[in-house]
Amino acid sequence: MTNLSSFTSYADAQEHASSAALWELFDGDKQGFNIAAEAMLRHADGSGRPAVRIAHADGENEILSFDEIASGAAQFAHWLDANGVSKGDRIAFMLEPSLPFYVCLFGAMLHGAISVPLFTLFGPDALRLRVDDCKPAVLLTSDEKAELARSVEGPRIVVANDTLIGSLAEYPTEYEAKTKGDDLACFQYTSGTTRELPEAVKHTHRSLVTLMFAALYGTGIRPGDEFFCPSSPAWGHGLWHGTLAPLGLGVTTGTMGRGKFDAARLMQALQDFGITNMSAAATHYRMMKNTGQSGQFRFAIGKLSYTGEPIDPDTLDWIDETFAVDACSMYGTTEIGVVLVNYPGAKDFAVKPGSLGKPIPGLALEVQRADGTATDPGEVGELMLKRKDGWLSTKDRAKIDEDGYFYHCGRADDVIISAGWTMSAVEIENTMLKHDDVLECAVIGSPDEKRGLVVKAFVISSRARSDEFVRELQDFTRTRLAQHEFPRIVEFVDELPKTPAGKVNRKVLRDREAALAAA
Repeated sequence: MTNLSSFTSYADAQEHASSAALWELFDGDKQGFNIAAEAMLRHADGSGRPAVRIAHADGENEILSFDEIASGAAQFAHWLDANGVSKGDRIAFMLEPSLPFYVCLFGAMLHGAISVPLFTLFGPDALRLRVDDCKPAVLLTSDEKAELARSVEGPRIVVANDTLIGSLAEYPTEYEAKTKGDDLACFQYTSGTTRELPEAVKHTHRSLVTLMFAALYGTGIRPGDEFFCPSSPAWGHGLWHGTLAPLGLGVTTGTMGRGKFDAARLMQALQDFGITNMSAAATHYRMMKNTGQSGQFRFAIGKLSYTGEPIDPDTLDWIDETFAVDACSMYGTTEIGVVLVNYPGAKDFAVKPGSLGKPIPGLALEVQRADGTATDPGEVGELMLKRKDGWLSTKDRAKIDEDGYFYHCGRADDVIISAGWTMSAVEIENTMLKHDDVLECAVIGSPDEKRGLVVKAFVISSRARSDEFVRELQDFTRTRLAQHEFPRIVEFVDELPKTPAGKVNRKVLRDREAALAAA
């Protein structure tokens, strides 16, 4: 029977995509649906087919099959029963991608408990806030993180290492899922600061169904793809788009494992695994470009997508030269999901460089003025999503063109108003990144008594730091934008704060500047 994964064109997406058609991709229904059963167990056929490929920083490639993850997940579900865990209890795990990570992730959801992935680089304050919020019955972590985990009160701390995996052998390798589509499956925390914890986004098992809109039309996943997503599976992009979406369609996925991220190691993995479809953060592509080593590898990429923030023009040119494939933006948030896509693999959809694309089938988005009226093409306004009860703000600024393509114009809080002038941090960043000596850049508004805010740029460069270099960057920017659009302050740094998904975290920079100003 033909289902949505058989269609690749934009026209077919508009004609055939519907909520009912998404359910046809799965075995379960609303009364009996389980993410682990759909994304793992039903694909475990005894063949040893790979489910996840992990590229560790030390050069080791770890390949896990559907069979071993599925059997381990069933055994872990029995282990939870034996340890008094009830349906609906939270099971937190702070683990790098590994066999224990996937066994715990899918085993908890198979059992009916709620999986809570936690980023492995959390400090004690960030970990404690999340544990206090979700109150897990069990917190699973590695040997390296065990001492940190034991510093928080509440959950039972279990070290998920080879010893734990070995102990699961006494349990059966089959487990019957008993969850409904509306039962909770996962709590997802966004990357907030330790002073302001965002509320966990609570996903049900049926969230896997609606996720398929993003999988089919945002990342372009289809059976037969060799997929890879370098984002951490502790976060939305890495977990939902990089892990659950491909596995839900029976597609082998891949990710980066233990150790510090290295862009050359990523390119080596793309070559070693024969990756044909990759979804990554914009920063991942920029970091690959900056290595200058892409010519050393052979790629088989046929589809590319990116998320998190726009890609600067120079990096887009590098993608064209390196992969000869359109870089397709995928826009959304943890709270609302993916809403704008570029339909990777659809030959009848023209990808416009730098565009967010068009809405996924069935959604309506609009760029609006402050009074709620729709903007004209080229006019910047607030990006709004149509819901049953009205328009919902995405808190992003955007514009559309005459053909209905959407363009990102920065977060609402990335607009810098200085002495009455309104400037875009993203626009200034993109201009500075065109300078040959600027490897990475982040721009914010820094508090100033006279102007309210002034533009400040944080720059990573291999060139020697000097006042002359600062003036050169200022002149380079103002001559390409406007006389008032340039960084009055330039600070050279060795690294920029980033979210675990790889996006530059301007909020951290703004908070630092505000604290300095207050001091």
